Amino acid sequence: MKDSICTKKTRISDSLLYALIYICAASSVLLLVGIIAYVLVRGIGQINLSFLTNVTSVLRGTVGIAGNIVNTLYIIIITMLVATPIGIGAAVYLNEYAKPGRLVSLIEFATETLAGIPSIIFGLFGMMFFSQTLGLGYSLLTGSFTLTLMVLPLITRNTQEALKTVPDSYRTGAVGLGAGKWYTIRTILLPSAMPGIITGVILAIGKIVGESAALLFTAGSAYTLPSGISDIFSKIFSSGGTLTIQLYLSAQKGDFDIAFGIAVVLLVIVLLINAATKLLTSKFDVTREKK
Repeated sequence: MKDSICTKKTRISDSLLYALIYICAASSVLLLVGIIAYVLVRGIGQINLSFLTNVTSVLRGTVGIAGNIVNTLYIIIITMLVATPIGIGAAVYLNEYAKPGRLVSLIEFATETLAGIPSIIFGLFGMMFFSQTLGLGYSLLTGSFTLTLMVLPLITRNTQEALKTVPDSYRTGAVGLGAGKWYTIRTILLPSAMPGIITGVILAIGKIVGESAALLFTAGSAYTLPSGISDIFSKIFSSGGTLTIQLYLSAQKGDFDIAFGIAVVLLVIVLLINAATKLLTSKFDVTREKK
């Protein structure tokens, strides 16, 4: 009985290890809370309706980030419209159609390498290829195409891993019922993998929102709003600075109140993105369990 699990005494080393683990976990939480609190204290006073709905104008004496918010939305929408189908399609090919071999290994290696390239290199490539070679200039479209290259590995790998978690019994069952390959993918595999796919897409959006280095080389820094309905589509061919670009420029000029105000807006967006990720994944998990 002396050596039983119930009567065995806890060793001092185990207690120290538990304490170290709890300290590390608490440090992570405190670090996040500290950053959020500091940014809120410095920037919450700058947030008001005028700041969010106006653009900065010396003539009118206004300071605002409405143009940067619109530019950020442009970048997100265009990038995701291009990157999402390509990323999901590549993952479906790699996981469901391609046979394991050198080609698949090469594609996966290229994807992983692409994910590790510094964003400044993407910006340099985007400036030389999309801006100068293709003649798109400094524009929201150039920035979106550049960010597409950056987020493709994230969407592809998340979708691929999500498809791998779908049980093989789903595939064999569909084949046994006479379903074709594409029908099985479209109606069974993709819906079952949807939580992981959505996670990848939303994380890609978060990466787009927080990117600045690549956009400095490709999208420019203009912060004007579209002048009318006809200008909504033509604006994608003009320069446009996102929230992160404006934050960088404001800090560079010493306008730290404006910089921290933008930082508060970015923090709120990031928190909303993470909350949406949790909500959507839990919703799809519940729906899948019911089925």
